[in-house]
Amino acid sequence: MDDEVDPNEENVNSVLAQESSELFHILNGQSPTVIMQLCQMMASEAGWQNQLSAASSSTNPIQAMLDYFRTARAEKCRIFLQSVCLWCENIPMRLESRLMSVAGDTSSEYEMMQQKDQNSPSPPSEEQLMKRPRIDHWDQYFTSVRGLLQRRWERLTERLVKDVQLENVWVSLRTTNRVRDRPDQTPGSADRGSRTPESDGDYIFLESRLTLETFLQGCEGKVTVLVGQAGSGKTLLMSCLGQQWANGLGPIPSSYLFVLLEFRQLNLLSRPLTLAELLLQHYLPPNGGNDAQSAIVDCLLSNPEQSCWVLDGYDEFHGKLNRQEMQREPLDLENPLPVADLISGLLNRQLLKGSTVLVTCRVRDVMDLDGVSDKVGQLLEWGHHEIKEYVDKFFGVKDRALGAQAADLLLSSRHLLAMSSLPALCNICCICLEHLLLEGTQISGERSGEEDSRGEPRAHSEQGGKREGSEDIAKGGTNGRAQLCPTLAQIPTTLTQVYLTVLGAFLGRGSNQGGRDFRPRDERFPQSTVNTQTTLSQYRLCTLSRLAWRGLEESKILFEEEDIPQDVLEFSVRTGLMSQVELRRQDGMLVSAYCFIHLTVQEFLAALRLMTSADVSDAQLKKRFSLKTRWTTKSNHKTVFTDSLYLYVCGLASPQCTPALVQLARASGGTRVQSWVQKRQELVRKMLKTLCQSNTLTGPKILELCHCVQESQDHQLAKQFVDARPTLELRNIRLLPNDIEALAFVVNAGGDNDIGLDFGACSMELECLDVLSRCQSIHCLSFRSRKYGDKFAEKLASVLPEFTALRKLEFCGSSLTAMGAACLASGLQKCPDITEINLSDNNLKDNGIGHIAEIFTKLQKLVSVMLGRNNTSLKAVDYLIEKMSSCLNIQHVCADGMKEVSVTFSPDTDKISLLNQDWSKPEMRNLARTLARCPSLSVLDLSGGQWDEQTLKTLIQFLPEIRITEKIILNDSCSSVESLVILTSLLSHCPPVVELHIRYKHTYTVLSCCNLLPADLERVWKSLGTSSGLTLLDINGLFTHNTGFLLAHCFGICFFSASNNGIGMEGVVMLADALSSYDSLTQILISDGGKDQVILKFSPNKSDDKEQLKMFRNSSLLPSNVTTLCTRLVQCGSHLEFSHCSLTDRAIKNLQKVLPKMMSLQRLNVSHSITSTTDALTLVSCLNDSQRVTSVELRYRAFHCHFIFLCFPILQGPRLSHLDLSSNQLEDKGLKCLVDFLPRLKISSYVNLSHNRLTQQGLLDVASTLCTCPDVSSVEVRNLLFSYFCLLSHFFPASVRESSLKRDHLVRLVDIVPNYPCVAKLEFKNNQLQSEWIEEFVKLLDGSERGCIISIEESWIRSEAAVCLLCRCLDLSSNIQTISIHQTTLHLSLMKSAEMTSVSDDAADPAQSMAVKKIGLVDCAVDGSQLSLMEKIIERCPLLTELDVSYNILGIVGATFLCSSLPTLPNLTTLSIASKEVDLTLTEKFSQAFLQSTAIQHLNLSGHMISNTAAENMARFLPRLRSLHLSHCVWFEAGGLQLMETLEQCVNLEDLCLDCVQLNEQSSIFLAHALRSITLIRNLRLNKIATAMEQSQTNSLLDLLAAMDGLTQIQGIELDSWRMADAGIEQLTRLLPVWKDLKKISLSKNLVSDQSGETLLEALRSCSHLEELHLSSNSLGDLTAAKMAVVLPSLTHLTVLDISENRIGCEGSSNLSKAIMSMKNLRKINLTAVGTSELCPVAASLAHCPLIQDVGLGWNNCSDDVALELARVLPLCHNLTQIDLESNNVSVYGATALLKALQYCPALHLIRLWRNKVLQSEAQRLSQTDRRLNFSFT
Repeated sequence: MDDEVDPNEENVNSVLAQESSELFHILNGQSPTVIMQLCQMMASEAGWQNQLSAASSSTNPIQAMLDYFRTARAEKCRIFLQSVCLWCENIPMRLESRLMSVAGDTSSEYEMMQQKDQNSPSPPSEEQLMKRPRIDHWDQYFTSVRGLLQRRWERLTERLVKDVQLENVWVSLRTTNRVRDRPDQTPGSADRGSRTPESDGDYIFLESRLTLETFLQGCEGKVTVLVGQAGSGKTLLMSCLGQQWANGLGPIPSSYLFVLLEFRQLNLLSRPLTLAELLLQHYLPPNGGNDAQSAIVDCLLSNPEQSCWVLDGYDEFHGKLNRQEMQREPLDLENPLPVADLISGLLNRQLLKGSTVLVTCRVRDVMDLDGVSDKVGQLLEWGHHEIKEYVDKFFGVKDRALGAQAADLLLSSRHLLAMSSLPALCNICCICLEHLLLEGTQISGERSGEEDSRGEPRAHSEQGGKREGSEDIAKGGTNGRAQLCPTLAQIPTTLTQVYLTVLGAFLGRGSNQGGRDFRPRDERFPQSTVNTQTTLSQYRLCTLSRLAWRGLEESKILFEEEDIPQDVLEFSVRTGLMSQVELRRQDGMLVSAYCFIHLTVQEFLAALRLMTSADVSDAQLKKRFSLKTRWTTKSNHKTVFTDSLYLYVCGLASPQCTPALVQLARASGGTRVQSWVQKRQELVRKMLKTLCQSNTLTGPKILELCHCVQESQDHQLAKQFVDARPTLELRNIRLLPNDIEALAFVVNAGGDNDIGLDFGACSMELECLDVLSRCQSIHCLSFRSRKYGDKFAEKLASVLPEFTALRKLEFCGSSLTAMGAACLASGLQKCPDITEINLSDNNLKDNGIGHIAEIFTKLQKLVSVMLGRNNTSLKAVDYLIEKMSSCLNIQHVCADGMKEVSVTFSPDTDKISLLNQDWSKPEMRNLARTLARCPSLSVLDLSGGQWDEQTLKTLIQFLPEIRITEKIILNDSCSSVESLVILTSLLSHCPPVVELHIRYKHTYTVLSCCNLLPADLERVWKSLGTSSGLTLLDINGLFTHNTGFLLAHCFGICFFSASNNGIGMEGVVMLADALSSYDSLTQILISDGGKDQVILKFSPNKSDDKEQLKMFRNSSLLPSNVTTLCTRLVQCGSHLEFSHCSLTDRAIKNLQKVLPKMMSLQRLNVSHSITSTTDALTLVSCLNDSQRVTSVELRYRAFHCHFIFLCFPILQGPRLSHLDLSSNQLEDKGLKCLVDFLPRLKISSYVNLSHNRLTQQGLLDVASTLCTCPDVSSVEVRNLLFSYFCLLSHFFPASVRESSLKRDHLVRLVDIVPNYPCVAKLEFKNNQLQSEWIEEFVKLLDGSERGCIISIEESWIRSEAAVCLLCRCLDLSSNIQTISIHQTTLHLSLMKSAEMTSVSDDAADPAQSMAVKKIGLVDCAVDGSQLSLMEKIIERCPLLTELDVSYNILGIVGATFLCSSLPTLPNLTTLSIASKEVDLTLTEKFSQAFLQSTAIQHLNLSGHMISNTAAENMARFLPRLRSLHLSHCVWFEAGGLQLMETLEQCVNLEDLCLDCVQLNEQSSIFLAHALRSITLIRNLRLNKIATAMEQSQTNSLLDLLAAMDGLTQIQGIELDSWRMADAGIEQLTRLLPVWKDLKKISLSKNLVSDQSGETLLEALRSCSHLEELHLSSNSLGDLTAAKMAVVLPSLTHLTVLDISENRIGCEGSSNLSKAIMSMKNLRKINLTAVGTSELCPVAASLAHCPLIQDVGLGWNNCSDDVALELARVLPLCHNLTQIDLESNNVSVYGATALLKALQYCPALHLIRLWRNKVLQSEAQRLSQTDRRLNFSFT
């Protein structure tokens, strides 16, 4: 029989020999009965029996049995192996299958053996006999699965480009993210660097890079996750893995059952299933019916470890594996479960425990698998080599030259290169490049999409079929393909342009024209290729975009045939735009489905639908417009798409895409499509604008917003983005070069604003730094992460010189060593403008500090260097101190231990702070020698040392050699009284030392809280020796009660603090005596009866009268001591304060008796000490008895109205400057009493009645009474409880704000207003007035004979309501001269018109004519249809001279209305229609109408897009204009040239505004010619025109300046953002002497240096009429400030001065204050971010500016001293309305001082204190006290 065996089959005896070892272990585990049965199968001859007996005694009988059958005949061996499989348990499936296969069908042989051998075992049972068919079914199923996977692979690889090899696919290991879920929010400042969230890419470690084949090895029995982006090839790789398994290759053993399930297929399974149904009905149904199914399931369940489940595309699964689903209890295999539960069971080992599971998903979905995955790997993106290899394969051998061009173009485009890092998108990029390279040429042969059925790339495989070459396309041309290569300017610069080009390529594949573009080359741009398609192609594109949008709405990426029109389906599949996949339905039937080649293509088509179809509402667009975040959390909404839709929408919102969108919209069947498309684009830009101005976006969303702005190519949006974010903070994000490219676009397009970039824990490739260096105007760079080391620093150093505006560099919390520090030092020395360097928290060690110290002398503008926490020693400090001798501008070297090490630079003072240093005597000696070699120091601070006496003596010994000029600070540096005595002897040993600060026993200030006994104090005092120069003495907490001792030692001292010394009432009385006895003692401040604060101030200069004013302030004084103190102070006290003293009736009576005797008393403050109205009246009565008292202040109680009745008779005597009765309970009755008394009160300034519970009716009563008081000049009312009545002198504006007025109140006001003969203006703001009330109010005022100006602001005055209100007012009042609505405020003026009388007499219907001369609707959201409601009104306005409808949404309807109205307005001379819209048809329509309106002389067309046709029309009427505004206009090159050329003919032009227009070299030449011709011009605005010009054209700016030499009548000129620098300023200074009438000049952002600023100021001397000077955002410094002190006093008309964002120092501040003191007409000064915090002199100088109204001091780091100085001068600035102190260091102390000063400043409306050092609770308290203190950002 052996001879008949198939020679190809395995030999049964050999198989037994190979598997004997494993069989031996299996048989050892079987029952004795089974072993006995198997032994009975052996031959019964005598020889064997003898062998068995011997074996049983010497070896294992199982081994003997195996040896026997290994050499037995084949049929016996087969019967044995089959019996083993039938009778034995726990045989691995692999082994069982092999044994059964080699054994074959042995039933006949078994019967023959039974007949021959009567001792053979009994035949197997029925159950055992079933095992053989089960194995057969299992093997057959294996065969079927292999065939399935091979067929799948063949289908996928039919036309692939590049071979797929698992050993060439690279993976990086990821750790499983097990951190707690966190919200998507930017961490606060306290969290930065410690709790920032993890980004989706920060798990990658390059050292863990390995091949996919290696990664999958050892995955048996585990859950393995492979992650990758959409298009990275996950589906294709899983199919390749299955194909390798089918061929017996790859990391998955061939004995495992390979089950490949796609989640997109599982989405179709809606009903619950068992695991068997999932496998056998929806994966691969077996042959053999129910028996086969049962057998396969039995085999699977009995050997679960022999199966591998590949679950592909979890990102496409509609369900989500939540933690609640992941339970560990086993699941019932017979119980049908939802698909999600089955998958969860596999992952959590609740089903088929021990099986191998491999899941693929995207990065953002891997968090759902936390806790179940054993290993996670991420597919790495392609590098340049793989991309170039793919491009070569794509274009083929015959297209090698074309492929080389394509590769060069791709590698030169950042967008294409970033896309190509993913294989599927690399294919799309190749299609794009192929289309661009072969544009306009018929391409022979087509190529369909090269990716798998999911849109994943077929990018790893060898090209299958042949591709026809295209080398003969350029017949008749030059050799090669150089002439076909587009320039870089033609390569798509945005993703939107790429996808538009790709669509053009696909549409071209299906058209007979081959995608040919017949337009002239100069009109073509890449993103408009869709325009050129046929109507059929546009129909197909509309259909596909509709399908894509529907899929997006339904989260659907697979479409069945019935979803797509047949012709479109065939076209899409033929061209490769869609690919075909097989799906098995719920019933098991296979059907074809289709998907787009990539998810981004579907999203782009959906974006086209959004932008071209009115079927998609604005609400749907807004819902889809949401920036994605890169911070992955478990709460993220799961989606199958890539969230790129909003990017494409932003790109399509660009005006360049408008023509393409309009054509597609027409193809969709829309009407009036152009205006609709533009409106939709404007909506997108509006949403982007809102996001750009938001300050709540997280770092990842900020980055996405950069991409959006880049897609839109909108420079204005970029500017708004930059303006809203002085610093961009990016935390824990993986940054790619294209991210930095987007960032660079926004920064560079954002104008000249300096911006900071702060990168915290961001993974960043070194290539990113090359891109980052393209960013202009970066003033601050910050890198914080241990990821940044020496290599990163080396690369950064190479690009640092390219950051020309860089002033601050931070490289903190990193892994920088001395090597990296050396690299950074080499780069930094090429950055001459660097001012701040922070290298804290690295590992520089001493050598690294040395490298940095070497560059100090090379960087002249350095301000500070931070070097703390760098593992350094005292040697590093020595380096820095030694540098002070060679680098003379080092101001401060500070080392706090070794934690904080810093160097500060300034030429003013030198200081060394070495804090908390624990030095020995030798170390102190070395330090002292180093210090002795330094130049003179002003301050030496060695606090915190806690040295012993010997170390201190060493210091004292060397101190005479150390040149110290001001301070030695040794707080906490001594441990005993002996040490204290040693230290205090310094003042006598070192005569140059004038101040000594010591802190002992952990408290502050000089000799503070030393717990000294009187004897100790004597010793310390003696140690001071003969220090006659001692001026300040602070002995806080010495616990001495001897006040006499204190006073006896105060000779020569200016300030003496003896607080916390337990001084009692006896000491206080003694001090009161001293105020009289000591002439030099001027102030005594005591709190809590001497127990708390005791401060004495001396003024030895007796000639200074101001200093000789005596002040005694005592708080918390007992009533019994008032008389005693007042008696002692009779002769000396000029200012007396008894606050918080709870004065009794008796004390007040005693005070009343004493006050008349205090002849020098000028001011009395008893705040919070008066408890009754009677007491208050008693005290006030002293005013008549003591004529010297000029100020009485009493607060705390709220006085009622009867207080007024009693008080005013008393107040009639003295002449009062101010009367403050605020925060009482006067109510209406008390206020009425006050008003009745006003004529009899001699008040020179104002009365403050804030917070007195007034009602509207009460205020109206008062207003009607005030007409009898001729001195009243201003009344302001706010929200009932907050009202001011101001008695000034020149005008009378009445203001009512937030007072909830009713109709009756307005009617009453109409009766009151005529009684005021000099009323100027009525202002109403946020009073909840209704339209009908306003109309009635206007109608009633119409009868008034006197003129009146009215301003009404209400939030509802917008849109149609605004138009209706304006029309109604004109209808109701014939005396309205001007009426306008700006945003939400109605402005109108009423005056009887003589002209109107004559016009009415001549008119056919006089009642219909109106006197109005000006109508305005500005920025109030009015559209064209609403504007047309004014038609009848306009017809009745024959005198109208000015019409302003700017910044609305007019549209074609509004434009048509305006054009038709112009002929009815014969006197219209001024027209303003500035626009927010971008519509070429509007300007064409307007320009045609203006040709007929010859009366128009002043025209504003700002913001419009001007077509060439419109420019031609404008050229015909511009010469007659006197004023022209074209700011922010956009035009085509030809049109712009024509406009600039026409300006030369506008000889009558007096006002020209061309802000932010696009000028090229030729148009700037024409503008220069025009400037030489329009010599009558008075106002010229050319701001930001330089930003639109190339750098090489800067000479054009100088030519423009030179052309202005003839503008002798110029009065105002604005040249902001020209960046003219010194050369431009030099040119300008030659012109200024000619501009004698100049009133305003603005030169902000012009790179003006300090030296040029000085020259400019000198030239301005000749401009004696100058009123406004704007020099912000330059580099002005102390030289310019010094020149201001000389020049500005001569410019006596100057009203506005703006020098914000410059670099003025302390000396400059002093000089600037001198200039301000002489500027008597100054009304506004802006000193925001001027470069110094020392602005006290400036604040003080404001007292000399009587007309000052607006002061800006924000972002200067000013402290309380500036606030206190402002509080002092505020009462002197009567016209001041606003102060900006935003972003300073003002504490609650300074804010409180400002609050107190506000009570004397009724005209002041706002003090902005946002971002200061005031706690929120304190800020809330202060703002509630007075709402004019504003702590919010609004």
